Amino acid sequence: MPRATIHRILVRNSAVVPDPSKRPKSSYIRFEAEQPNETWQSDFTHYRLTNHDGTPGADVEVLTWLDDHSRAALHISAHVRVTGPIVLAAFRETAGQHGHPASVLTDNGMIYTTRFSGGRGGRNHLEFELRELNIVQKNSRPNHPTTCGKVERFQQTLKKWLRAQPAQPTTITELQALLDRFAIEYNTTRPHRSLPHHATPATVYATRPKAVPSTDRSSDTHDRVRTDKVSKNGTVTLRIAGRLRHIGIGRTHAGTDILLLVQDLQVRIINAATGEILRELVIDPARDYHGTGRPPGPPPKSNEPEPTSVGSGYADVLRHHMSSPGRS
Repeated sequence: MPRATIHRILVRNSAVVPDPSKRPKSSYIRFEAEQPNETWQSDFTHYRLTNHDGTPGADVEVLTWLDDHSRAALHISAHVRVTGPIVLAAFRETAGQHGHPASVLTDNGMIYTTRFSGGRGGRNHLEFELRELNIVQKNSRPNHPTTCGKVERFQQTLKKWLRAQPAQPTTITELQALLDRFAIEYNTTRPHRSLPHHATPATVYATRPKAVPSTDRSSDTHDRVRTDKVSKNGTVTLRIAGRLRHIGIGRTHAGTDILLLVQDLQVRIINAATGEILRELVIDPARDYHGTGRPPGPPPKSNEPEPTSVGSGYADVLRHHMSSPGRS
């Protein structure tokens, strides 16, 4: 008797305890954005080039931005490796062609978010850009790829189509030409089974008004606290928007333990031992170095009052923070 028949008989008589390796598809909750540009999904996948002699070539990566509502492939590009600056450039190019989305949905890769980086470095290139544009950033939970299921499924379709081509790409340029062909066929010619009336993604994308980013950013500030020590040159470094900024404090404070309080682009630098505010500034995203603005040399002597302090109570809190483990 076949094993499948035996299994059905045992299940029918409650002799088998269900223990599926995967959740049944019926348990998944489907969601779909109501408008075009309400949510863009993004991910990247791998594809192997073919050498001229037919042997496997270099492994390259393909980046995608996909509209959640219409499944329209708004951007597909091939790269040696997908990096943070490449993701940002692709997003800007896509937004320039189709308008800015109200939100984006990605996994937790470092090219998309630093949320699992231990708090070091602040927002990356894309996160900073989205914050400046009031675009909501959504990330899937770890080990839950179905959250970004539309772009994951799109990548399967894309690679299946690529493998079926009689002439396999030998260079990134040839691969990009195939990707451009696929984007046209997928968006404008191929009926999509998940869309109403099996319409094409381009048709659905153009049918409804597009969503736009919200104008309310009051509840989305990025706050962090970091400990450091002033360098011998009188500066401290701080990563903002994916770039390392050098902030001048003064050589007279070289070696001083400090605490940096950061809220978006606003930075307050405090002497961790005394609570004295050494500097307050707003970071200019276009500049890497933020000097003190004072002329070189020691500060002139004056009868001015002592520098402002954050208060003895707050200083006690800062000293306690400095004495705790896990300084970065």
